[in-house]
Amino acid sequence: MPPAALPTLPELPDLLDAAHVVRLPLRRRFRGILEREAVLLHGPAGWGEFAPFLEYGPAESSRWLAAAVEAAWEGFPAPRRDRVEVNATVPAVAAADVPAVLAGFPGCRTAKVKVAEAGADFPTRLAEDVARVAAVRAALGPDAAVRVDANGGWSVDEAERALGELAPHGLEYAEQPCATLEEMAGLRRRLHAAGTAVPLAADESVRKAEDPLRVAGLEAADVVVLKVAPLAGVRRALDVAAGCGLPVVVSSALDTSVGIAAGTALAAALPDLPFACGLGTAALLEHDVVTEPLLPVGGSLPVGPVAADPDLLERSRAPREREQWWRERIAAAHAHLT
Repeated sequence: MPPAALPTLPELPDLLDAAHVVRLPLRRRFRGILEREAVLLHGPAGWGEFAPFLEYGPAESSRWLAAAVEAAWEGFPAPRRDRVEVNATVPAVAAADVPAVLAGFPGCRTAKVKVAEAGADFPTRLAEDVARVAAVRAALGPDAAVRVDANGGWSVDEAERALGELAPHGLEYAEQPCATLEEMAGLRRRLHAAGTAVPLAADESVRKAEDPLRVAGLEAADVVVLKVAPLAGVRRALDVAAGCGLPVVVSSALDTSVGIAAGTALAAALPDLPFACGLGTAALLEHDVVTEPLLPVGGSLPVGPVAADPDLLERSRAPREREQWWRERIAAAHAHLT
């Protein structure tokens, strides 16, 4: 089956006229930042979000623009479910701060814990990671699911050692322990040989790849983590899910509730949804762009469209020089698609 077609691209002036650039503070440092910038696009089908990470060039950013256009100009496929279970997200905080973080995710019985943060030497970081995971396990109890996310921060040797020390705390899986699919395939073979039963999940190495389906061919992972924006929209992400032949976790990219609604649309459209989704990240924002943010209630989120609020957009408006920077970024991504 051929991949889903990208949505019809509006003219650049129409995109720029529809753009609202916002800057939102985070409650805690996350992936090295304290503020998140995004562009909200208002089109005939609703709202879309364009927020590629700052280091991404026009080629990678163009996928995020296609996803925003799909949301705002085309809309989403029909859902199969009206709510999706989500996980709590625990940044690289001190173990003592874990209960306060988990309090922001009421009802969640799955937690994703950030590990392998840059900074101190590996042994120091690993000791902090083990203490953080142990604190999460203690707070949630033995029946909860705990997963870790290294964002590709370990070498193969480091990952093997780290997962050996973390495994006794009962890991559902380890997300992107190493940077590349080849490294993950090697790590997976080592873990199996050592009897360390920690499944691996591929995230960055899937969404940054020209061929996301390589993960299955290389036997590099047991699970794939899919994000709507880097895969150019819900329909393209559904193609990847169908083609990879592996269980899927749907996650966000530190989005506003507008971006998270696209994630819930993907999760709702999948035939099977065996894992809690990483879509509870609006709790990491000090405030959002919608009047009723997509925050977990009873451990899940509703499925359906959301609308940015004009007053909140104005309150969160980015400085003028940042607006211009993002408008130029839209133009570069648009040129890549045309």
